[in-house]
Amino acid sequence: GSLLTGYLLFKYFPLARGSGIPQTRAALFIHDGRISLRSVMGKFVTCAISLATGIPLGREGPAVYMGSGLASVIAQRLGLSRLQVRALIPVGGAAALAAAFNTPIAAVLFALEEIVGDLHAPILGSAVLASATSWLVLHLVLGDNPLFHVPGYHLVSPAELGAYVVLGIVGGLSSVAFVKLLLWMRARFAKLPRASLWIQPVAGGLTVGIFGFFVPQVLGVGYDQVERVLNGDVVLKVVIMLAVLKIICTSVAYASGNAGGIFGPSLFIGAMVGASVGAVAHLLFPGSTAGPGAYALVGMGAAFAGIIRAPFTSVIMIFEVTRDYTIIVPLMIANLIAYYISQKLQKEPIYEALAHQDGLHLPARPYGPRKEVLRVNTAIREAPQSLNPEMAISDAAERVKDSVLESWPVADELGLVGMVRTRHIAAAMDQGRQEMTVARLMQIARRSDGQRFAEVPHVHNDQPLSRAFARMRDTGHNVLPVVSRANPRIMLGVVTFADILKAYGVESAEQLDYREHPDL
Repeated sequence: GSLLTGYLLFKYFPLARGSGIPQTRAALFIHDGRISLRSVMGKFVTCAISLATGIPLGREGPAVYMGSGLASVIAQRLGLSRLQVRALIPVGGAAALAAAFNTPIAAVLFALEEIVGDLHAPILGSAVLASATSWLVLHLVLGDNPLFHVPGYHLVSPAELGAYVVLGIVGGLSSVAFVKLLLWMRARFAKLPRASLWIQPVAGGLTVGIFGFFVPQVLGVGYDQVERVLNGDVVLKVVIMLAVLKIICTSVAYASGNAGGIFGPSLFIGAMVGASVGAVAHLLFPGSTAGPGAYALVGMGAAFAGIIRAPFTSVIMIFEVTRDYTIIVPLMIANLIAYYISQKLQKEPIYEALAHQDGLHLPARPYGPRKEVLRVNTAIREAPQSLNPEMAISDAAERVKDSVLESWPVADELGLVGMVRTRHIAAAMDQGRQEMTVARLMQIARRSDGQRFAEVPHVHNDQPLSRAFARMRDTGHNVLPVVSRANPRIMLGVVTFADILKAYGVESAEQLDYREHPDL
């Protein structure tokens, strides 16, 4: 199988290697959503051969690529715009994953969380519609069956949560070991001569074949073995051995270039790791812990969260593939711990790391520390003493002569009435209008501006700094008053163009790089 798919991948379908998730994101962010029908068919054929011959990779990642590819092909044939073609990529992926896993909710979450990288993406409605439709077709064709049939596990005692914490730790460490081994092996294969690409998958196939000759359970995705473990058929030595062998076999098979995903293997690894921890916990505390099957169920979610790094999807997906809600709290705890450990020990998520190995630099996903939007209150400074509308220009000029502010607030007894430019004050002095009032000068300035601004230019404390920039552009003032939302005549301070630049870490406008600050 590896020899045949290796030749097909090298000769005809070079984009069909691996899981398909990095390629899907590359199509979305680099190629304007364009995926060829040739690549879709290549992924279908090569994955079918790989999985049928026992390669221990999953079908779900390739399904996402094929679903996204079909959506792209249809959109292109219909002559849709570039933005519409891009928008349909995650929609097609959600539809395919909903059918592959029988998980319509998790499919939508994965499309937003992993493919798009934004849980607030505007394609949510389309993804829901596509996922629901795909799920309906699946049920009409194959019936209504969950991926795994699981007994109704529950939390035996509150003290058992400690065992699930241990499972989260072990699951996180196992996830890191798997990801690092896979990336290390893939980097080694990448250094081999390009002419050997067609035969490299054989290294994975041969490794799996040798292990599978002695331990047949490592062949294929292994969902049948997962279901047996979930139902309590656990021998401690066997599940530990299967977890280790699956990590090795999947890493070699994927790194050598076989077609297939890592969704399924991550669930297998998690189930075996969870069953191992559960067997030990039940052996030590038989009266206060559930059987190993419950821990295998939670371990699946923990490994998925640690390997795929999609924490929201992992919780919902385990619930949907088993339809067992009673174990949700231990699942959330173990997932959180595994995700945290994985994030600390392996900074780069696996799909981003795979893309980087291929020379692609895709946008980072938002979960993890998001760059916080800077607000006006981060750049505000104390307001200068306001000018009175009835003040003479000569007095106003004396007040502002040593200031670097280009505009100055004007306020009466009721509060702020407007802003006057210091250059207008200087011009009035040069014209001999020392006795003119500030109010009169402001009227003349408004007329010269064509009455464009009926209200006082201002911003609020909680608005983004980008809004202050836009307001400065519209009004021509490089100094804006920051006013209260309760009463816009109450001035809290002022914000200047220079202060905003400093808040962004820029000393002058000439140094401003809009690629680093796209909100500007």
